[in-house]
Amino acid sequence: MSSNKTLIDVQLPQLAESLVSATIGKWLKKPGDPVEQYEPILEVITDKVNAEIPSTVDGVMGELLAEEGQEVQVGAVICRIETANAAADAPAGDSAVNEAARSAAGAASAGEQPDQSQRHRYSPAVQTLAAQHGIDLRQITGTGLGGRITRKDVLAYIEQGGRGSVAAPPAPAATTAAAPSVPLQSAPTASSATPVSQRVIPAVINDAPGPVRHSGLHLTENPPIPTIEVEGGDRSEYFIDVTPIRNTIATRMRQSVSEIPHGWMMIEVDVTNLVQLRNKIKQEFMQKEGVNLTYLAFLLKAVVGAIKDYPIMNSVWAVDKIIVKRDINISLAVGTEDSVLTPVIKKADQKNIAGLAREIEELATKVRSGKLKLEDMQGGTFTVNNTGSFGSILTQPIINYPQAAILTFESIVKRPVVINDMIAVRSMANLCLSLDHRILDGVICGRFMQRVKENMESYNLDTQVY
Repeated sequence: MSSNKTLIDVQLPQLAESLVSATIGKWLKKPGDPVEQYEPILEVITDKVNAEIPSTVDGVMGELLAEEGQEVQVGAVICRIETANAAADAPAGDSAVNEAARSAAGAASAGEQPDQSQRHRYSPAVQTLAAQHGIDLRQITGTGLGGRITRKDVLAYIEQGGRGSVAAPPAPAATTAAAPSVPLQSAPTASSATPVSQRVIPAVINDAPGPVRHSGLHLTENPPIPTIEVEGGDRSEYFIDVTPIRNTIATRMRQSVSEIPHGWMMIEVDVTNLVQLRNKIKQEFMQKEGVNLTYLAFLLKAVVGAIKDYPIMNSVWAVDKIIVKRDINISLAVGTEDSVLTPVIKKADQKNIAGLAREIEELATKVRSGKLKLEDMQGGTFTVNNTGSFGSILTQPIINYPQAAILTFESIVKRPVVINDMIAVRSMANLCLSLDHRILDGVICGRFMQRVKENMESYNLDTQVY
């Protein structure tokens, strides 16, 4: 390596507070390939989702220290990038940069070399701000610990029109760069030739255009069957490789079933008034908000109201205590072609029906476009699953560990119902609840389900969604 080059160690970043390791999925750059700042250099597989890790500097890809398929701990060095020193790269006529280089050299000769050990560690906030304004972070002098660039440094640089600061040259010793938090992609299917935006994903919403279909099937087409790659086997059988994502799902499901004593109950709800209300306002809502007003939004509002009355439903088991969560964060179980994702609506108790509808649409769009982030998947306290989108009328769901309960919303179907000793055709739906019997018992869950039923049946043509 020439004297004007610096090797920078790239560590596996802390993509989320609870993340301790990730699996190397695919290297997007090979040794010797040129690398630009913010350009993805590899994919890592985390908890149910994939992340692209970008480079924090311009340079040339060096040694790869982790192999594809290898599980790596957070903070471990996964590769090295060779970069040019700022002093060597500066144009001869750039007096400002040359002056900075001379000043740094003078300080070094005087034994006063500033600490630049954190110079190339960029926080997610700094990365995002720099990307939004098209700023080269090498042109900013960091005032943080170890020469680290802070958000205030970037804002000050922007206020000065991008002319007030220049990059200090990196320290001669090798520095360490940690990749920032980045948007996540939904689990890739085996058929990589099909763009994510063109893949058909089972609907998040229990929805049907016009009147409720008597069959209860609310899909516009058959659920897609994923294309899979197989290996080995013979004429009587074949093998399917278990992906890290599928292995994670299997581990979580086994943990849920083995550790949580599941109880189950079901209640039926008359949603005739809700169907009439939605049919009345859905077109106006679409024109005003640009998103679909779904039955699921009304259900979430009903569930949140019931959790407020019975907060023990919003809890987790902690062996010697039960932890009741103050924030009501609703996890939505969303099935993709080869996995199940549970994005979270944060503080759902502070949103009205319109706000919940917008959140549902936003999360569904993120799933379809592969733009989910780890933070979108974390913090859930109670899970709702819309199994009715497949025409299901009865489900026994597995609890989303470590939560205390999961509720499924089954298909809305027209059934004969006895009202005041007379038979009437009504739009009916079943609600199914799986519960952690260490925390919850039949009495409290029965009251909770009854409250959800009352909230759902209380909707009428005068109900406000804002």
